[in-house]
Amino acid sequence: MFTQYKSWRPYISPFDPCKPIEVKYYATPPQLYMGFQPPGLPQFPTAREALMAGTLWPQLFSPYPFPLKGGRKHD
Repeated sequence: MFTQYKSWRPYISPFDPCKPIEVKYYATPPQLYMGFQPPGLPQFPTAREALMAGTLWPQLFSPYPFPLKGGRKHD
């Protein structure tokens, strides 16, 4: 099983004057995990939902901000 959210640990210098961020997170888009777009892929039922998600297909939607770290909420 894949996860769209990855993490990495940057180098932390002993001379860094700021408090370090020990673990950084990034998101990968879902289409990286699809070999191809299958025919007949379900679409969002309304154009408004598709525009709000930024894609026509629910399987290719990703909220991108890391859910455990917070982020911008869409209403």
